[in-house]
Amino acid sequence: MSDVIAPPSVRALALEKGIDIEKLARDLGRTSIAREDLEGGGKASAPAPAGDTSYWEVDHSQYGPVTEEPMSRFGLRAAANLGAANALIPQVTHHDRADVTAIEALRRELRPEAQARGVRLTALAFQVKALARCLREFPRFNASLSADGKTLILKDYVHIGIAVDTAHGLMVPVIRDADRKGLWQIAAEITDLASRAQDRKIRPEEMGGASMSISNLGGIGGIGFTPIVNPPELAILGITRTETVTHWDGDTPRPVPMVPLDLSYDHRVINGADAARFMTTLAGMLADPRRMMV
Repeated sequence: MSDVIAPPSVRALALEKGIDIEKLARDLGRTSIAREDLEGGGKASAPAPAGDTSYWEVDHSQYGPVTEEPMSRFGLRAAANLGAANALIPQVTHHDRADVTAIEALRRELRPEAQARGVRLTALAFQVKALARCLREFPRFNASLSADGKTLILKDYVHIGIAVDTAHGLMVPVIRDADRKGLWQIAAEITDLASRAQDRKIRPEEMGGASMSISNLGGIGGIGFTPIVNPPELAILGITRTETVTHWDGDTPRPVPMVPLDLSYDHRVINGADAARFMTTLAGMLADPRRMMV
């Protein structure tokens, strides 16, 4: 008796088409056969190879009205890079959050000086400064893996990429030597780079060589996300909107402003314990900004 499960109608159709159900089941690696398996003469079709998008080729207009918009050259390149990164890098995301009470108090205190300097002192400037310090403390995060995956390249510089959302696509200009710069200089550079990115005035040499990048969605919203590692970097920091969280001091509730932090990293080089220690240090610096100024 056959071990293949198939309704009588399917067996009758297979007989009519001259298809050996037992062989078809073996070819498909299955124990049951349905009517649709008999289409195409019962020939087992191989799964689409990785990178094959032919199965996406759908005539969407058969379901309703559509319009078409060609991808820009900039968008096509970004899509190719992100697709390759997501397919090739075994990435993990570690989620945490940091108390920003002290940072917000310091920003309020420094507001008159910021106005006098003509500099917009944002929370992102503190985050860049803290991240730069962390990259010095954790050298494996400030590194790149060779294309063949056999060599770790440790960097004796700290450059921070800042993802900027523009009308023509995502751009990531870089703040060079962020670990050597003061808060005011970092704040001024963030404003300058973001403004020139919007106007498409960023030079090619200002876009590459980051140790690590920050993708900041705090001005838009969200409570967390999974940013994609941008090779040859080994990690990326995602930031979303600060939220007020109730912290219990004994029996007394206290509202605390907390910023969500999402660290995606290349698991070939960085393990979970490394990521947890990195994020604990980063959150500690943001909670006590004096630590990043030393």
